[in-house]
Amino acid sequence: MSVDLQSRAFWIAAPGRGEIRSAPLARPKSDEVLVRALCSGVSRGTETIVFRGEVPQAEWSTMRCPFQQGEFPAPVKYGYASVGVVEQGPSTLQDCRVFCLHPHQDRYVVPAQAVTIVPDNVPNARAVLAANMETAINGIWDAAPQIGDRISVIGAGTVGSLVAALLARLPGVEVEIVDTDRSRAALAQRLGCEFARPENASPNRDLVIHTSGNPQGLQMGLSIAGFEATVLELSWYGVCSVPLPLGEAFHSRRLQIRSSQVASVATTQRARWTRERRMALALRLLSDPAFDALLTGECSFEALPETMAWLASSPRGVLCQVVAYS
Repeated sequence: MSVDLQSRAFWIAAPGRGEIRSAPLARPKSDEVLVRALCSGVSRGTETIVFRGEVPQAEWSTMRCPFQQGEFPAPVKYGYASVGVVEQGPSTLQDCRVFCLHPHQDRYVVPAQAVTIVPDNVPNARAVLAANMETAINGIWDAAPQIGDRISVIGAGTVGSLVAALLARLPGVEVEIVDTDRSRAALAQRLGCEFARPENASPNRDLVIHTSGNPQGLQMGLSIAGFEATVLELSWYGVCSVPLPLGEAFHSRRLQIRSSQVASVATTQRARWTRERRMALALRLLSDPAFDALLTGECSFEALPETMAWLASSPRGVLCQVVAYS
């Protein structure tokens, strides 16, 4: 096989330090596609944990992403939100815009079944939200909300905002986004939700979904959950321990804490839904221009090492960081 193509990719060279590396790229086989990246997205929650080298060793295998190279903690090529155009491949995909769960890289070759066509009414930058939207869909399936529920979503990050926006479309459902950042009130309104600071969060909720990544948020979720309510945990903490108040009224209110993770399709849907079908749904849902509010920053691919270091320091106000490729 001839190897005469070149690619550049973002690598975590050591915890807290990234760099752009060049490498040869094999030409695609008949069942593969060559994709030229247009943009990618940084999933701040997981990717900054990876960038800081905080993936627990026991989770190294579980946390591998598709097309990852290297091993945790470093050097490793990690990421899963790439939008590009097919330059070579089967005729049904030639010149199509596609989404792929691929690390940040300007050109790459993957199996044809690893890409999903981006609908015409979804712009490139908005399409990078597909991986986060997939997480939101799976979380809602796991949470099993009911018509008319009073629901709190704690944490107005990218995943939390997507979860809240989808829940707000259910008949009779009241959704309150809870966040420490007052500026998220405007975002909540745009997504059709109410907003509250933690000290003003509504009590006695039918369902609580936690996405803030802060243990205090999960603790608060238990305090506002109503009798026999579910608190769904969508945050991932890496190596951090999470203390919980499982005394007090936890047992008398018969609360349930449930985890959700996107790697497996939710139990209730698993018999009929594949990951491919779920990803296609995520991209269709992104046709709503309201989700542009989650795209709060853009950098060039060349600037990604510096940008990732900045994102890992938890700057306020950033949701999805878009990476643009020239």
